[in-house]
Amino acid sequence: MNRTRNSPSAAAGDGAHFPVPVLFLGWVGAFVVANIFAAVILRASGAVSGKEPTWVIGLVALALWSPLLGVLAMLSRRMGSGNFMRDYSFGFKAIDLAGVPIGVASQLLLVNLVYWPLRGLFPSTFNAEEVEDRARGLYDRAEGAWIVVLVLVVVVGAPIVEELVYRGFIHGSLRGRFGDGLALLGAAVWFTLIHFTPVEYPGLFAFAVVLGLCFHGTGRLGTAIVAHMAFNATGLILVAGS
Repeated sequence: MNRTRNSPSAAAGDGAHFPVPVLFLGWVGAFVVANIFAAVILRASGAVSGKEPTWVIGLVALALWSPLLGVLAMLSRRMGSGNFMRDYSFGFKAIDLAGVPIGVASQLLLVNLVYWPLRGLFPSTFNAEEVEDRARGLYDRAEGAWIVVLVLVVVVGAPIVEELVYRGFIHGSLRGRFGDGLALLGAAVWFTLIHFTPVEYPGLFAFAVVLGLCFHGTGRLGTAIVAHMAFNATGLILVAGS
């Protein structure tokens, strides 16, 4: 039996639409396991929180990503078409390179536009140093060849995994129940809150909306992934040059 055609959880050419309870429980389960793995690695390394060396950051990233990707793979096999790339709209075309200027413009223009009024109202909270603190901390701890690991984590790995989870899985499933508008906003809020850095929330939410529009407009993750990579790369370059 061809599950892509016969399963109610999948729409042809539109990715899989997993039921909201499955979506929520799958994500929560993966999140809990991921954080247990990360805690074990941090404890074993003896690193001080907020001052972890880059090799620990890389291992923690793998620990956080693996359960999430594992849940996506399991749901694809059991409730989707069995084709991971189809179920999560993971595809690329040459036009997706348009994500490069989208990501760069989002980092250089959109983020500054969002924070401009906030810095006027709350200068001590939303100053540039506070907003850039996490990225600067990551960059400052990467010495020598470890900068390559940081780039692989921040510029390559994180955009791919996060777009699979928050656009391919969450946005893709929510739109099957609530429609594109609410799905886009819901996934954007989810993506924003999970970073657990309130000072970054305004910029992250604005950029998440851009990523959602990229996904909605193309029907695949390619443009969103490229834009996310360009956004993160631009942020690292800005930190490195300041």
